[in-house]
Amino acid sequence: MEAMESPRSPEAELGHRVEDLWDVQEPQLTPSEKLNSCFENIPVSSFPPAPSSQVIEIPSDCSLSEAVDILSKHKILSAPVRNVEAPEDSSWIDKYLGIVEFAGIAVWLLHQSEAVASGVTNGVGPKDSEEASMGGSFFENLTSSDFYKHTKVQDISGSFRWAPFLALQTSDTFLTMLLLLSKYRMKSLPVVDLGGDKIDNVITQSAVVHMLAECVGFDWFERWGKKQLSEVGLPIMRPSELVKVMEDEPVLQAFQLMRKKRIGGLPVVGNDGKAVGNISIRDVHFLLTAPEIYKDYRSISAKNFLTEVRRYLEDHHEASPMLLGVITCKRDDTIKEIILRLDSEKIQRIYVVDREGNLEGVITLRDIISRLVHEPHGYFGDFFDGVVPLPENSRV
Repeated sequence: MEAMESPRSPEAELGHRVEDLWDVQEPQLTPSEKLNSCFENIPVSSFPPAPSSQVIEIPSDCSLSEAVDILSKHKILSAPVRNVEAPEDSSWIDKYLGIVEFAGIAVWLLHQSEAVASGVTNGVGPKDSEEASMGGSFFENLTSSDFYKHTKVQDISGSFRWAPFLALQTSDTFLTMLLLLSKYRMKSLPVVDLGGDKIDNVITQSAVVHMLAECVGFDWFERWGKKQLSEVGLPIMRPSELVKVMEDEPVLQAFQLMRKKRIGGLPVVGNDGKAVGNISIRDVHFLLTAPEIYKDYRSISAKNFLTEVRRYLEDHHEASPMLLGVITCKRDDTIKEIILRLDSEKIQRIYVVDREGNLEGVITLRDIISRLVHEPHGYFGDFFDGVVPLPENSRV
């Protein structure tokens, strides 16, 4: 093992703990089986809390507008929703309704835009044509409407991408956490103490990838991290399966595609077939928090969206992955290289291109985590019954 810098970060301390467990594993185990065993022996209570050390909550009676402001202010994609009607001495299971995601609010609003395009407006926007619903004025009208300002977060619970409230107990293991964040497609997991009345931590896919980035140099990490993407079956999809939007298509279509395909982002492709940008579901907040920057457009194309948001960020001196352009990699890049790029650039996905720059696929945070561990047969038992849909290839 290479020498590690001192003092170590909390994430690197976890890496050292995995290293100690790695060294005492049975020699006949495969590297994958060793990692599974290591992570099964570390409780999630060991996972470092968020930098702020405070779990941001959203009251169930706040409006969608207020919820968007809270998520934007703290630069987070989701937050647990606290039931304001629950008694003070309630346990956590009664005190929280679930987790609301930026994406959940976004797709709900997209549903409203589709209703507008169909002529069913409920007073939130223009109804003359579908094109009108694509324009900047629609979003400005929507975000200034009573409908947006008065609809409560609790009113959209259970609609679209409201995340299942699946909490980890402090005694659950890293293996359970890693499987839920990868194979079972959870984006974030609250951590609670059994019998407690609050959420102690929220573990996200991004936080796990950051932990892995801090483990560079440990033997267990280097053995895994030196593998090329093609060696571990990444990217998973074929080029023809990649969901994308052309630069001259309406940006609303990009967000609608994300909703329909249940994905977190997609590339914007120019007329030459090369990617010119990336739009993620979290970027919808620019349509909600600063719609005035599009008011001069009759129709907001994906290219317009990228151009205006980048100008807005530069004018306000805000750092954002939107300013980075398209982040790409090759099939012969290593897992370690991809993890370091994802972590340093604070991005959710990286696009795989060939030597000519043509798109071949995408690597997400979930893809990386899914290649770290595997699910033992019968691991969850009946844990998921009635909780979340199982993947088609599940062996539970």
